[in-house]
Parts: sequence; structure tokens; C-alpha cells
Amino acid sequence: MSSPSPSKEHIATFHTHFGALTFHKKLKALGDNAVMMPVPRKLSASCGTCVKFSLPFDHAWADEDLEAVYLHEEGDYRLLFENEET
Repeated sequence: MSSPSPSKEHIATFHTHFGALTFHKKLKALGDNAVMMPVPRKLSASCGTCVKFSLPFDHAWADEDLEAVYLHEEGDYRLLFENEET
């Protein structure tokens, strides 16, 4: 299932820095202008690094390092995906 808005900003958080690097690389290969950055204060993450991206989120991208994916809208974050495997 994809997120409802392909042009919106998404934030993915991770359990490990390596997970963030791998996800960032995957999105760049898909043509997204993804950026690694510190996790916004309103969110929390195990490793403190997140990936901001604009492609619609695809659940097939989820692995054990992905913690959660949020849609940034109207100054707030809406949870789209939370990894239940951990």
C-alpha cells in the first residue's frame, strides 16, 4: 500500500545508522531527492538519523532497520507505517 500523497514530504526513522544509509541509497537509485538528516524533535528514533523523501512510501521497502514512516503535513507528522517486526 502506498501513501496517499506522492508530492508530500515523508520522514523515515531507523533503528540503526546503517539502516538509514541503506534506505537513502535505495531511494536515490529510484530517482528521489532523498536527504539524510537528524530526526525532528517531534519524533524519536533509536539512531537519531532519518531520511526525508518525497516518493510515495512502498511497504516493500520495509526491513528490520526501518522503525517508522511519517507524512509531514501542516507542521505535524502523521504515522503511515510502524515496523512491528522489532
